[in-house]
Amino acid sequence: MLSTNYNHKVEYRKTAINTKVDGKYIFEVGGERKTFDQIADIPNSYILADMLELPIGRKLPLWIVGLMY
Repeated sequence: MLSTNYNHKVEYRKTAINTKVDGKYIFEVGGERKTFDQIADIPNSYILADMLELPIGRKLPLWIVGLMY
């Protein structure tokens, strides 16, 4: 599915928990123990993790998305 929000194109699938923004950035959503196994070889990929207070490399806290909205 494709959605256009605030000058950005957001693609997502109902069956997956990942999102592509502007055809370039991949965000995989998961818990604090989510690993990079699914997106290891994908450039510009990040994990949005629940129960994480601060970013650790490309693993970002899920709450940070709420601040950017």
